[in-house]
Amino acid sequence: MLGEVTHLNVDYRLNDPGDSSQIAFENTLEKIRSTGYCGSNITFPFKQLALNYADIVDVSARSVGATNTLVFKDSKIVAFNSDYTGFISAYRSKLKDEPAGTVLMLGAGGVGRAVAYGLFQLGATELLVFDLDPQRAAGLVSSLGESGYNARSINRSDLPQAALKAEGIINCTPVGHYATPGLPIAPELIGSQRWAFDAVYVPIDTQFLKLAHSKGLELVSGFDLFFHQGIDAFESFTGIKVNTDIALSRYFREFPVETDLFAWSIQESK
Repeated sequence: MLGEVTHLNVDYRLNDPGDSSQIAFENTLEKIRSTGYCGSNITFPFKQLALNYADIVDVSARSVGATNTLVFKDSKIVAFNSDYTGFISAYRSKLKDEPAGTVLMLGAGGVGRAVAYGLFQLGATELLVFDLDPQRAAGLVSSLGESGYNARSINRSDLPQAALKAEGIINCTPVGHYATPGLPIAPELIGSQRWAFDAVYVPIDTQFLKLAHSKGLELVSGFDLFFHQGIDAFESFTGIKVNTDIALSRYFREFPVETDLFAWSIQESK
């Protein structure tokens, strides 16, 4: 679709390493470079490993400590993280210049890591991190602290106080996806905040965002992240700037979406 918008003949294909070993990753990377690809998106479990193969690490990947976008340029490999830049663009597309403030984040996995670093580019003053795996939350907080950011991990008993303190509340867990429905936090803890973001985008109107909307919170959807990280990756691969309004309009014409919470943004793009 973005090829049509920019009038480029592009080919985007899945290259599955077959297993999660380092040698499988190396072989796949060599194959796609030798067959003329200009870059590749990187998914779990290779996002941190892939940094070791980059000749140049962009600030987006360096900040997060992981890459999801490799660009092959002038015989070198350049690493980016479009989840980091995509989240920043997604937030600003909805909340403009409003500072993120104190934020409670649920989930400290791959996307949570990128979002966490992005938050501190959006005026976050403190990040409270909860994960079912306390070591994973502690590891993220430690990395953020080394970068000079104010973050701390919390346990389940801390959630009520953290939710009350937070200006923003974020779901970076799989809970809310069609395959794993539900809420990532007790419903009574959603509503005192100012804004909410859900990394889940299938469906767009997650139970988490529906509840946040009913409580009057401003919303940023997982679709916003999905869309903007895709734009950022495409621009990294091609070096061509995409008109996001045209791209969004084309997307909605080709891939109709079901949403009540974000119908206004679709209307604006027509």
